[in-house]
Amino acid sequence: MASVRGMDEWQHILIRQALLEDAAAHDLTALATMPTESSAVARISAKADGVLSGAEMADAVFTALDSTIERKWLAHDGDRVHCGDIVCELAGPVVSLLAAERTALNFLQHLSGIATATRAFVDAVEGTGCRVADTRKTTPGFRLLEKQAVLHGGGVNHRMDLQSGMLIKENHIEACGSISAAVQACYRAGHAVWVEVECETLEEVREAVDVCPDIILLDNMDPAVVAQARVMVPSSILLEASGNITLLNARDYAETGVDRIAIGAITHSAPVLDLSMRILPSPATADA
Repeated sequence: MASVRGMDEWQHILIRQALLEDAAAHDLTALATMPTESSAVARISAKADGVLSGAEMADAVFTALDSTIERKWLAHDGDRVHCGDIVCELAGPVVSLLAAERTALNFLQHLSGIATATRAFVDAVEGTGCRVADTRKTTPGFRLLEKQAVLHGGGVNHRMDLQSGMLIKENHIEACGSISAAVQACYRAGHAVWVEVECETLEEVREAVDVCPDIILLDNMDPAVVAQARVMVPSSILLEASGNITLLNARDYAETGVDRIAIGAITHSAPVLDLSMRILPSPATADA
């Protein structure tokens, strides 16, 4: 199973690019309306229930823009949050807080949305022993962050990239002539990674079992057919289902006995988690 690699170098590059994209050092509105020397306190709050992810990135955004900003995180990556919860308290120059706000929230809301979507599937299959896996259907440049968000939501990572494992799909099978030939070719290559083969019919499952890949992926089969495949596949081969799996039918798939379900939608279609940052009224303003 792939795991998230160290992120520090590319993480900081991504943050710098995001701040440059937003012209965060030249917030014309804040510079025109806020005394540059004034400080403020702000809070990031949840406006919906969900699972937090991206706190590390958001924290680094504030630091990158202005290292004098103080941050106190009351919720952390992987924590469930509820509507109205205060996620983070901030203090520092008001211009800096406002300049960093959108970039920090963009990371936090997007990644928390993925963690929340993942948790919904994890909750749906709870008690079955089935795991929820992601796919490579990720936003270019954001893959490690999005896959980390899947972990925060209780899911597991599938292939991180094309060298993390060998996944034989229909085009590879067509090129080699058969499932057997494709699996054997991958093993002959001698790479120290797992070999997985995608099957679309029970006949293909039978052929795959005969050559013993590490993983068999059942593609676009309904739960009844998946249950038949489960009987055919020994426990020594990890069995995965993917394609047209939704929250409404995820448990039906899980109860067939598959080891995991792969859900592309948790990364490519997850709605953001609604979070907002508000500057708190100063004592002078509150007394006025």
